[in-house]
Amino acid sequence: MRKTLFDALLRPPFTEPPGTPGDAGIARAAAALDKAAQKHLGRSLAIRVVDAGSCNACELELNALSNPYYDLERFGLRFVASPRHADVLVVTGPVTKNMHEALLRTYAAMPSPKWVVAVGDCAACGGDFARSYACLDGVASVLSVDLHIGGCPPTPTHLIEGLRALLAV
Repeated sequence: MRKTLFDALLRPPFTEPPGTPGDAGIARAAAALDKAAQKHLGRSLAIRVVDAGSCNACELELNALSNPYYDLERFGLRFVASPRHADVLVVTGPVTKNMHEALLRTYAAMPSPKWVVAVGDCAACGGDFARSYACLDGVASVLSVDLHIGGCPPTPTHLIEGLRALLAV
């Protein structure tokens, strides 16, 4: 035990090296997104995420938007807990029969203007879960979808670009 303790104290930590300070492409995309949100809404963009039955891969990429590398809060974008404060409803996963009613209630609670974004291949068409007895065929079978961000899962950079495309309309 003593040897293990000394080895742990003398060995460098097992962490990744720090990234480059501020990726210019991400900063440009996020700044353009904030500018579009200010133009359309007059304020920052509030995002409500609903997991409608996914495998959580898309949620991990959405959560990465809040980490120090992407840090969407610095650009005025934020995730909100209540649909009453949201401008964008981001739905991941195929809509399961158990989540159908919850998804409709979340959408109904959002104030106008509101947009629906289907994130990932499962949300677009059901993905691997299509034609399952427990799932519907994607978000479009329940709600009118304004934007599909494809990928399994989409990268955080694709998510930023997708939100910017949503506001460019």
